[in-house]
Amino acid sequence: MTAELVRGQNHPLPDTRLEIRVSAGHPVVACATCSGEQGTVREEWVAHPGVPALPGVEVPGRAEQSPRFAVDLAAVPGEVQQVNVLLALPEGTGGPDRFGTTAAPFVAVMSQDGAELASFTITGLDSERAVVAVELYRRQGAWKVRAVGQGYAGGLAQLLADQGMEGAARTAAAIQEAAVPRTQRAEPARVSTPIAEAAAPASGPDRPSPADGAPADGRTGHPGPAIAPPQQMPVPEAVPQMPTGPIDYAHPRRQSAPPPPAPAAGPAEPGRPAAPVAGDAGGWSMEERLYNQVWGMFEDLARTVAAYRSAVEFAESRMDKELDHVLSDPRSRIGSTGDAARAAARAKCEQLTDRARQVLDRDLAQLAAESEVVEPALPPAFARWDNPCWHAYRVPMEVPMALRLGDLHLPESPELRIPCLVRLPLERGLWVDSGRASSDAAMATDEAQLRRLATDSAVALAARLLAVYPPGEFTVHAIDPAGTAAASLGPLVDSGTLAGPPAAGAQGVSAVLTKLTERVDLVGMAVRGGAADALPPDLDTGEQLLIVNDFPHGFDDRAVNQLRYLADEGPAVGVHLLMVADREDATAYGPVLDPLWSSLLRVTPVPDDHLADPWVRHAWTYEPLTVPSGSDVLRQVLSRVAEARRSWGR
Repeated sequence: MTAELVRGQNHPLPDTRLEIRVSAGHPVVACATCSGEQGTVREEWVAHPGVPALPGVEVPGRAEQSPRFAVDLAAVPGEVQQVNVLLALPEGTGGPDRFGTTAAPFVAVMSQDGAELASFTITGLDSERAVVAVELYRRQGAWKVRAVGQGYAGGLAQLLADQGMEGAARTAAAIQEAAVPRTQRAEPARVSTPIAEAAAPASGPDRPSPADGAPADGRTGHPGPAIAPPQQMPVPEAVPQMPTGPIDYAHPRRQSAPPPPAPAAGPAEPGRPAAPVAGDAGGWSMEERLYNQVWGMFEDLARTVAAYRSAVEFAESRMDKELDHVLSDPRSRIGSTGDAARAAARAKCEQLTDRARQVLDRDLAQLAAESEVVEPALPPAFARWDNPCWHAYRVPMEVPMALRLGDLHLPESPELRIPCLVRLPLERGLWVDSGRASSDAAMATDEAQLRRLATDSAVALAARLLAVYPPGEFTVHAIDPAGTAAASLGPLVDSGTLAGPPAAGAQGVSAVLTKLTERVDLVGMAVRGGAADALPPDLDTGEQLLIVNDFPHGFDDRAVNQLRYLADEGPAVGVHLLMVADREDATAYGPVLDPLWSSLLRVTPVPDDHLADPWVRHAWTYEPLTVPSGSDVLRQVLSRVAEARRSWGR
């Protein structure tokens, strides 16, 4: 699995033979420097177009827009502790003079067999002309890669000088000369004279001009960390000069108009970020903008926490290294000298950690301010039960983009909650885990109370689904073999929004499963045969949800097979499962039910950190949405759904 890195984050390297691929969209000078324990670089430790090969490192021999580095870490000299991958803009070619006017460079670290191990998009560059992209470094006998993204407005000379090289300006000039020979450099501008102007070709429609347009930014004005696309479109080699204006990411033959611009934030006070605006992401509707904005907040929180954790790990590893150095010298192992060295190492670690925490707190404050603006603006499908929008609820005429299942948060900021949204229609069923072994919070809850909370959560989810669909386009069935969920199912039964009374006993379970299985077969055959108009006129073509309580009680082998069939084939034709079950109760079936559990999205009635994001794989704590104590909002919403169904004759 590829690790998408952010600045400061590291990732272990399982292989020593690597290929580092860069996609810049314009020619760049690719170099690599090696440094020892002190972090300094010697002149002979630089691989560049003039000297493209060092032991274990090889770089391209000229400026390219997609350079590749060949690295064999096993062949790197033992005194080398770090290999830095550098990118610089070529000078004197007439191309872009700073990274801020170009597409964000994308770096991918590949294994020998071509598998992508880690990637990093270098965003946030402006006036920089050279950048340290990534670094490969030793850590306790193993190699890791760290995303750096440190830019230098002074170009290669400033970068090499910062790495402690003597004669950095001379080496930088030699690198530029080797990367772009004089024969390929742009001619200097001539002094304008009447004769020159007369001899110059007139401009006209036949002369090439840069394409107009702006980058398709999904989150214009967002105060959090900017996230760039993972890979940019390369510019053909035949183009002799890159435009220095905005980059157009649109397909040249695509004629569809872009979405309307997002609302711009008001002017910011000096030294402070702009005030957040609800719906500041791209999209055709306010609902789509809010959905994209919530997704962007989720991604921003994941990446800023990843950067903080990586910075803390770096500070601690640096302290360990310094302490090991102190302890390795018998003269400083004991006494005041050793105590002072240890205190200095710990102080430096605390300083780096505090600095990383300050950056994290700044980003968290921006996200918290954005959350305070976004939460009140969310529509019912995205809102908590305590949101005032439910008091003005009306049955919608269209299906929303997504549904909020609960909240997500990380331990670094438990008070900052990100809505957990899933797209509609559901692509997989839901499983409310009523088992006590799933988390510490579940273990601390009484078993009977936990099962009641699980059934209450399932009913609340079913009510939200009923509330966000148009009248008659969503039907809910319930199976309660022993009648243990009667109290929780009360709001659905009393409002009349259930398709029928909850099925009880083995006979009731079999009847409901048979009916839904036949519906899946019938609709599936009609869709595959292209004869959807041949379905019976009395068939309910709306989405179907089956609430299953206390599985596997009341289920025989045939019913279990039917349930597995619904879980596998049902979502494709609009039949979904909402199971309330403890997996340990079904251990008698062994691995037969493993596909069933894996096909469902697991949620919990109490907080549990079992969900992971797709970027850095944080363990996010999920919290269900609960109806406020003493509130009657759930029954009011269901009564309006039932009233709308009656008025529409559905």
